[in-house]
Amino acid sequence: MQNYVTQGRLSIDQTLYSFIHEAALPGSQVDSSTFWQGFEDILADLMPQNAALLAKRDALQAAIDTRCQQGDRPDPQQWQTFLHSIGYFDPEPAGDCVITTQNVDPEIATQAGPQLVVPINNARYALNAANARWGSLYDALYGTDIIAETDGAEKGQGYNPKRGAKVIEHARAWLDVIAPLTEGSHKDSTGYHLSDDGITVSLKGGRAATLQDAQQLIGYQGDKSAPEALLLVHNGLHVELQIDPQSPVGRADPAGLKDIVVEAALTTIMDCEDSVAAVDAEDKTLVYQNWLGLMQGNLSIEMRKGDKILTRSLNADRHYTTLQGDSLQLPGRSLMFVRNVGHLMTNDAILFEQQPIPEGIMDAMLTALIGKHDLLGNGPLRNSRTGSIYIVKPKMHGAEEVAFTDTLFARVEHVLGLAPNTLKMGIMDEERRTTVNLKACIAAAKDRVVFINTGFLDRTGDEIHTSMYLGPFAPKGELKSLPWIGAYERANVQVGLACGLSGKAQIGKGMWPVPDNMADMMAQKIAHPRAGASTAWVPSPTAATLHALHYHQEDVFALQRQLPPLDDNNLLDILTVPLLDSDRVLSEQDKQNELDNNVQGILGYVVRWVHQGIGCSKVPDIHNVGLMEDRATLRISSQHIANWLEHGIVTRQQVEQTLQRMAVLVDEQNAGDADYIPMQPDPASSPAYQAAEALIFEGKAQPNGYTEPMLHAKRREMKARLASR
Repeated sequence: MQNYVTQGRLSIDQTLYSFIHEAALPGSQVDSSTFWQGFEDILADLMPQNAALLAKRDALQAAIDTRCQQGDRPDPQQWQTFLHSIGYFDPEPAGDCVITTQNVDPEIATQAGPQLVVPINNARYALNAANARWGSLYDALYGTDIIAETDGAEKGQGYNPKRGAKVIEHARAWLDVIAPLTEGSHKDSTGYHLSDDGITVSLKGGRAATLQDAQQLIGYQGDKSAPEALLLVHNGLHVELQIDPQSPVGRADPAGLKDIVVEAALTTIMDCEDSVAAVDAEDKTLVYQNWLGLMQGNLSIEMRKGDKILTRSLNADRHYTTLQGDSLQLPGRSLMFVRNVGHLMTNDAILFEQQPIPEGIMDAMLTALIGKHDLLGNGPLRNSRTGSIYIVKPKMHGAEEVAFTDTLFARVEHVLGLAPNTLKMGIMDEERRTTVNLKACIAAAKDRVVFINTGFLDRTGDEIHTSMYLGPFAPKGELKSLPWIGAYERANVQVGLACGLSGKAQIGKGMWPVPDNMADMMAQKIAHPRAGASTAWVPSPTAATLHALHYHQEDVFALQRQLPPLDDNNLLDILTVPLLDSDRVLSEQDKQNELDNNVQGILGYVVRWVHQGIGCSKVPDIHNVGLMEDRATLRISSQHIANWLEHGIVTRQQVEQTLQRMAVLVDEQNAGDADYIPMQPDPASSPAYQAAEALIFEGKAQPNGYTEPMLHAKRREMKARLASR
């Protein structure tokens, strides 16, 4: 039974109310009565609008379902005509749509580099991500498969000098990319020396060289005659050469170089949404507590390492001296966004006239209140140095929903005493109606937009649900190779550039999902900056350090100026639904393999979400390859199976048998986790197993194919079971 505190027409869970009054409001320059009355007014005005937007989603989907069930497969031009007729397309913005966003930090506007996304309810992950602004290249290379474990270069238990030598050689090769010399290679360096003119690099054989671009050196640490660190800049990113001939690594290095530290995760999204299992007031309070700790700069945790207790907290800024003797300070932490939830879900942490309120409105009000602490300097560290609060808003469908969020943010700013457009907006292009209306979406928030991006999983889940009744979709592994996805990815970048985002806002790409396969990431993820994206998601601080090298390899802003315009047929390619060819017959083994892969992925993620409240983790796939998964993986997999069931590619009996077999496998894969709660021996009574069944067999009826309603219900059921034990 929840305890509520009454404020006017609002009822606030006691746990959340205490946090707001004892921690979030003090120091915010917002008094209690102003806050609660303003919150109540926002809800009274905007809850009906929120409900109307969701009703429009349902009405459009119903019209599309009716068209899909007519038995033919319309071509893309016919689809375009039909979608126009039902109001699926928003009016094209008049004239040029160029964003006018002001006061944007350089990490977003003028630097290109990696972006982390982490569940904000896990303080350790949040701190690790925030501190991933700078990463050791030596550590990243030594600990991953970038350096092959051959020819005596195995990782082993202790330090392996042969592996270390290969790491140093590989890192020096990157130095030749980042800071080329007038002659020779950094591989042959025997010393780095400073003078008033810059760096002189001593090389083997008595030669000497300087940097091809002397302006790359912008600072140093220590004494100029014997510097401890040299700070370089390349393509807008910083690199620190750390020199210490007395260190274990530096002693064995002819130049005394002990490490190369690269500027890595420029930005981090602290996530309240897909990577978080937050279903009630208790969970939401933890989310907001951690965000407050980040904004006040005092979040910390204690962790055990061996027999020692260590405290982990936010890194301080980094300080250097210029050649002219001036002080230079660089941020020590990633610039933080907070990702609110979308428009769909409600949460009973707060009631308006005894009804749960839209969670997205609650997130906007509370994350902005907390973000104000950073703007007021209520702590030793700063996030934004331009006076902005950065909020990523996911799962919006079209320009009306973006305009609604713009109105919501303006109302929140007024209540909290923030200047107009302090709350910046990141628009996630992950729903079909946003993709085809992206320009109108950007125009609807042109004073706030700081971020657009693409994401395969959610976007594909919505693609399947939208055209559920049109026909069976191609196997999931083939969907990325079909025309629609490339057209979608191209359109996101080109529309963003046409709307003036370059130099003002981020254009982003999706996640690399395999955190242990860094060699493959380095081979493949270069495609993101080459596509003109100024940021892309990575699954770990180590991956951020390595992916940062891609932005040294390619000058994104120069590439953006060279990209060809979109082909006139690009929209038609987007509207080409990726269905299975009508004359293609899949073998029974192909069908079963697809089922096994999808079902195992669903169960492997759901069981942690529902039973343990883990919203993001490295989940082993059917081949025991660890994949960094969040809720979006459920949407695509459950919708794909629901689609194949609808069109008779597989049967309910096949799916039920596959669920039973995969439940055994998933329990076995998690046997080493002491906190794991298995689905066996009676999976039918397991809330996680029940959730997986419902996501599949009731998938067609889920709003836009979203998994949140089912997951939240089953997680709350599980929490009640655990509390009653």
